[in-house]
Amino acid sequence: MRKAFTLVEVLVVIAILGILTALCMTGCEMPATKATPVATTGVKKVTAKVNTQSNGLTVEQENVKRRIEQENTPGSTKHLYIVSAYSGEIILYSPVKGKVTSSGKRLTPYEVAAGSFGYGQYSTANDGIPVNIGGTNQLTSEVLQDDGTYGSSTEYLYWWDLNDVFHQQYVTGGMIVHISDQPQEFGTVTLRMKN
Repeated sequence: MRKAFTLVEVLVVIAILGILTALCMTGCEMPATKATPVATTGVKKVTAKVNTQSNGLTVEQENVKRRIEQENTPGSTKHLYIVSAYSGEIILYSPVKGKVTSSGKRLTPYEVAAGSFGYGQYSTANDGIPVNIGGTNQLTSEVLQDDGTYGSSTEYLYWWDLNDVFHQQYVTGGMIVHISDQPQEFGTVTLRMKN
């Protein structure tokens, strides 16, 4: 003959099953719904198919690659023109040995995490990219750019001309900077640096 379960025994079994179910659900991740982003105007996000060229690069990738290669060609010459935004006249022309560089470009990052890599109270290997500064490994969130530098562009520009003379030009309102790998014909030039 089977023994009947008491009410207490049934409640204990139900409680245990409830706890086990809750534990199982805690460890399970529910699949996230992939909702399409919608603007406040009701417009939905769209995507585009970008075709690549025969070399496997997009046109944009090809442009960036060619610019980096051209700007870093040893022995190359560039031509810098500063144009007045008001009159269209060339305010300054200078041949450039190599390339023109912005003042914000650096060989080291602007910021690192507090403390040195592996030693800092708040630093872990997941806090950034290791970089050696002054013989100490630090972490930075900055990414080394394609040209091997850190930082941003403009405030002032600097370059060396073909005679190895250093030049520095602050870019202010009313100036348009034009740089070319070939000399350009613009007409009158107010200031011309000698070649």
